[in-house]
This record gives sequence, C-alpha cells and structure tokens, in this order.
Amino acid sequence: MGDRTSGTPVKVRKLGHLILRVRDIEVSTRFYTEVMGFTVSDRNEHGYVFLRCAADHHVLGLAPADEDNPLPDKSRRQRGFDHCAFEVGSLAELIEIRDFLHARGVPIVFEGRKGPGCNPGLEFLDPDGYDVELYTGMDQIGWDGKARPAEQWRRVRSLEEAAANPVG
Repeated sequence: MGDRTSGTPVKVRKLGHLILRVRDIEVSTRFYTEVMGFTVSDRNEHGYVFLRCAADHHVLGLAPADEDNPLPDKSRRQRGFDHCAFEVGSLAELIEIRDFLHARGVPIVFEGRKGPGCNPGLEFLDPDGYDVELYTGMDQIGWDGKARPAEQWRRVRSLEEAAANPVG
C-alpha cells in the first residue's frame, strides 16, 4: 500500500457499505440475493433493504427511488447513488474527525446512530455533493444468521449520545 497522508486523523480501515437508490426494491432484492448471493439482514420503515455477504450486518443497502437523477436529492428519493461508508477504528476517532471536518468547513449531514447495524457514524458531503459516511462498531451477524431486533437499535443524533448510550 502507498503512504498515508500524515496530516489527517482519518485512517480508513475498509469500505463499509454502499446504498443504491433503485426503481423496484423487490426486483433489486431478488437480483442481489438470487443472482449475487447476498443475504437480507434487515428492512426498515423507510423501505430500505440491508444485505450482507459476510458477517457485517450489511455491505449493500437498497433504497426506494421515485425518479431518475445521477446525483439524487435524498429528500426526493431519486434513483442513483446514495452514499458510501468507510470504517474507522473507534468512536473517539469519529469525534476527532468530526471536529477536524468542522474546522475545515466541511458540511456535516448527520452524526449519531441511525438504526440497522447499530453503528455510530458521521456523514458529510464531499466537494461534489456526494454523501460520505465514516462509522465504527457495526453489528456482526453471528452463527445464527440473525440481526439485532429493531427495538434494540437505540437511534441517537450525536456522537456524544452514541458514546453515552452504547448498544450492548
């Protein structure tokens, strides 16, 4: 691997997941399960389907789209790229990174814990307006193949709340 830039606290471990806006959730779910071999981990109240190919709760998410657009407006549920996510080492790193981004004027879209996967995360926009997520501590799917029940997700709207209210 090449040298990492030493002037940043961001030390990505891996690409975590990709969310795609799709025209037909069920057709896409069948494709990714029957053709690509993914397993459905969860569905949420917004119509998203979360799929896995190994132990991470999800590596691919499918979200409903109402119209086409190469850079979708999430509030309008347009088909296309939604966001990419990269794993970092800890919640403390996420807090440091958030402060680093704030200091540089990078627009923060979300921080906290949303639900499926129970991972604390930080979302921000890149220079082209793409949504990038950094996260840590995603649930792992165990030997029984079952995801954590939705009533245990503990959604929060800040990294400090995520630290104060961990998911056990």
